Amino acid sequence: MRLDGAIPAQLGPFQLLEPLGRGGMGLVFRARQYTPVDREVAVKLLPGALDPAMLAYFEVERHSLARMQHPAIAQLYEAGTTEDGRPWFAMELVPGVALDAYCAERELPLAERLRLLIRVCRAVQHAHDRGIVHRDLKPSNVLVQSVDGEAMPKLIDFGIASGITTRAQRAGT
Repeated sequence: MRLDGAIPAQLGPFQLLEPLGRGGMGLVFRARQYTPVDREVAVKLLPGALDPAMLAYFEVERHSLARMQHPAIAQLYEAGTTEDGRPWFAMELVPGVALDAYCAERELPLAERLRLLIRVCRAVQHAHDRGIVHRDLKPSNVLVQSVDGEAMPKLIDFGIASGITTRAQRAGT
């Protein structure tokens, strides 16, 4: 069974349920893992033809996520490859909204917005301490959910992340 002729309905132990988004570096689906545990996850799959540059970015994202363990960074659970050679990974599903929308919807005062920003900065520092530069920090890549009544941001989408390099090798802003 396939979702659209090119997307398998199952990747490893994960059954794809519905698309969540499409970006320059992949397709993201809500998925369910039934064994060995039962949970919902997000699965990111590299679509279409295997362009070498896209494949390299996807591999950097998978390896970067595997090196980070921080409460404000979505966690990697598992990774694999489809039968036709396309890489995928399963990660924490963050049922939140974009940072700017969260702040606007709740009309958060400046002090609360700054508390959220400090948590995001700590996540970015965690990545930097491991030699990882996100390179696409924006409100839509920070999802905020309420956990026990407290706003908890999660940094997502390390799709164009890079390692910290020498000044002559740097790309991006």
